[in-house]
Amino acid sequence: MAETAVPRVAHPILENDYASEWMGIEVLALSDGHATVRMTLRQEMLNGFGMAHGGMIFAFADSAFALACNPASPADPDSITVAAGVDINFLKPAYQGQVITAVADRRSSAGRSGLYDIQIFAADPGAELTSGKPGELIAEFRGRSRTIPKK
Repeated sequence: MAETAVPRVAHPILENDYASEWMGIEVLALSDGHATVRMTLRQEMLNGFGMAHGGMIFAFADSAFALACNPASPADPDSITVAAGVDINFLKPAYQGQVITAVADRRSSAGRSGLYDIQIFAADPGAELTSGKPGELIAEFRGRSRTIPKK
């Protein structure tokens, strides 16, 4: 079955985000308080047990978090929103070659603070395209954001 092409979505913070570029993160969807991203797990992203390194899953979720927190066209171009604190729960392992997808959603915002939930899913290559689902839930990340002046 032929893969359906997904249009590339751009965001200004990705222009100089070398970590997300190295990870091969692809932005699938962006809207106010929401981001969906995916990447394929490569050998250099694995730990000594042959499964995705927790730091890779964390960094991937953190990139989705940043995209959900920072609109592509900010109302105040002199401020940025960053992580004030995060928690992650690893539920299942993911393996080389699997496609992982992160879905980030804002749950609440008040003043300069926000709360975001990011779910991370893993699927074998192509499975997410044929099933219409991003895969099996492998981790949950909760981020607390803070808007600060841009330097």
